[in-house]
Amino acid sequence: MLYWNVLIKVQKHNFSPAYLLLEKLGRVYQSDFEDLLLVKVESIPQFLAECDRAFKKDAHLLNLFERIVPVTKTFDFQSQEEFETQAKEIVMDWIPMLADKKFYVRMHRIGFKDRIDRHEEETFLDLVILQELENIGKPGQIGGVDPDMIVAVETVTERAGLACWTRQDLQAYPWLGSGLLVPQ
Repeated sequence: MLYWNVLIKVQKHNFSPAYLLLEKLGRVYQSDFEDLLLVKVESIPQFLAECDRAFKKDAHLLNLFERIVPVTKTFDFQSQEEFETQAKEIVMDWIPMLADKKFYVRMHRIGFKDRIDRHEEETFLDLVILQELENIGKPGQIGGVDPDMIVAVETVTERAGLACWTRQDLQAYPWLGSGLLVPQ
């Protein structure tokens, strides 16, 4: 099993230059999926800052990538039930950040499409968050237009990664948003 905390979808025909750039930032793994690199970095904030510096220095580097999605929590799962249990546990830790906010859950799956339904899991996590926010008296709202927060969920076969990004994160790192806003 590859242990990663950054998922990178490379633009077609840019695999080698993307790999060379990323290996300066962390341990890079070639996945079993076309144009998909998985990276293990020591620090997500440091990774974000180093990528941002590189992209500001040479904006053409952005053309190497289709999506760059760091995640802050990862876990392995073998079933939908196991996925839901672990994902719920993670989002429950983020309830204080989501209080009184407009948010949405965005899931991208690579592999396991016959075992995990993206729409079903997004709805499941949306409802978990809404119910808990209601329970603590800090209701939230699901909203895909100009959200305060995005809960990003990435799966590559039986490994999942989750992150909670703020509007300020997406403004600071606009290249990050492209991986979170567009469903696949």
